[in-house]
Amino acid sequence: MSEIKNTKQQIRLPLILALAISAGIWIGATFAEPKSDTNDLKAAIYKLQEIITYINRDYVDSVNTNELVEFGIEKMLEKLDPHSTYIPARDATLAKSELDGEFDGIGVEFGIIRDTIYVVAPLTGGPSEKLGIQSGDQIINVDGKTVAGTGITNRDVFDLLRGPRGSTVKVEIKRKNQKDLIPYDIIRDKIPQYSINATYMVNDEVGYIKVTRFGATTHEEFKKSVSELKERGMKKLILDLQNNPGGYMGAAINIADEILNSNSLIVSQKGKLNRYNQKAYAVKPGLFEDGSVIVLINEGSASASEIVAGALQDNDRGLIVGRRSFGKGLVQMPIDLSDGAELRLTIARYYTPSGRSIQKPYGTDEDYSRDFSNRFEHGEFFSADSIKFNDSLRYETVSGRSVYGGGGIMPDFFVPLDTTMASAYVNRLFNSDSAREFILDYLDKNKKKFDGMSFEDYYKKYQVSEEMLQTLVKVGERNKVKFDEKDFNKSKNYLKILLKAHMGRQIYDDNAFYMVINDINEVYLQALGLFEEAEKLAFTSKEKTNELE
Repeated sequence: MSEIKNTKQQIRLPLILALAISAGIWIGATFAEPKSDTNDLKAAIYKLQEIITYINRDYVDSVNTNELVEFGIEKMLEKLDPHSTYIPARDATLAKSELDGEFDGIGVEFGIIRDTIYVVAPLTGGPSEKLGIQSGDQIINVDGKTVAGTGITNRDVFDLLRGPRGSTVKVEIKRKNQKDLIPYDIIRDKIPQYSINATYMVNDEVGYIKVTRFGATTHEEFKKSVSELKERGMKKLILDLQNNPGGYMGAAINIADEILNSNSLIVSQKGKLNRYNQKAYAVKPGLFEDGSVIVLINEGSASASEIVAGALQDNDRGLIVGRRSFGKGLVQMPIDLSDGAELRLTIARYYTPSGRSIQKPYGTDEDYSRDFSNRFEHGEFFSADSIKFNDSLRYETVSGRSVYGGGGIMPDFFVPLDTTMASAYVNRLFNSDSAREFILDYLDKNKKKFDGMSFEDYYKKYQVSEEMLQTLVKVGERNKVKFDEKDFNKSKNYLKILLKAHMGRQIYDDNAFYMVINDINEVYLQALGLFEEAEKLAFTSKEKTNELE
């Protein structure tokens, strides 16, 4: 008689089902109103314990019970909503550091090129910069272990180089034109992470602020940026939230408060439990309550970005320009678990001042995950007319303008996606890190060309040459990116701007990158011609506030 062997999936399935049922009951009962039936909760927990005990004690093969439990938790949460998530202990610290505004490490921006860690840039003020580590350096050994040519991943690099402040990591670096490896003992320190990547004056009156996420330090960064621009004469503001995935709700509320007049409603939150029902208002004199504001959004603007855009739109305080935002209006509460893991559980929905729910519909995971594809196929990225609104979800701003719920923030002025320049070939050059490799090598070989060159001269006069593009093509081929002549010719000018922007970031700073790249950012370019409309809104908003007072 042949032996019947269970697959791993068959082994997991009974436990997953039990976990999904009993743990689902446990979560629901734990966060429900006190009147909930606690007997059901006790029975569910007891059943869960029974199953785990039997598997651990009697199952024919050895199993990692904790691994099965974590797998079951992840599958269970998939049945709730798209944004309730479980973060294992090994990933929780990294996930938190992305929003907390700082982390402990050696202070480098890195890339993995041909299975080797390259230093893209030492971070300003960090321990690596102080020791003289340079762009283009290759990290070969870490704490005596070879890390080059070992299939290293980004996650591996974080694990190796991040660590408690004051601890030491020993690295050996290969530098061009030097025969021997250079040893460094790097003492880890606090490394700040900035969520505002660009602050500059477009002209004598218009200021530009790019917010890439909403973290613990975003509000303070925003106040600093606004103050700096006002000193330089800013009377009009472009707030760029394109591709901002969100973050801390508090940061979004505080930024909206700096722009909205006092007593304006910013956002409301409603959950199953009364304690999660809240409203946030503008409560203090803001730094920019009088000037006209344009907010840039697109399909990648989500969550906290939508709170800001919705608050300014519904209060007629800012003109929204771009494409319909992502549509995430669910509020997650972070819950620290006993083993260091984190549960981010959806506990409420948030609503714009007019009463709109921003959350797009979700049913099956496939439908939700295909939302971008569906929008593209239906033509929504290219024509505002392709977007159909349900009249039952019509709301009004404070001045009576029509706005609609049902998923995301629809801009006041729609800007179609420009696909005339981008191509799959250019994407492959960047995704393979071929472009980054080329830039690091080019700047290393041409340092003297840029020594003493002001950014103004770089911005106005420097051009990426045909010879540079051909060298990039060869780097791509070396990295198995097959040359595509049709895509190359279509995207040549676009590729030149991309390279110039990324080189500008390396030579100067993030401001340089955005100043260059915004020259081909159609949403940004359209916004520059809409300040007359934005000024009318600012006037209307002020009039309404005066009436209420």
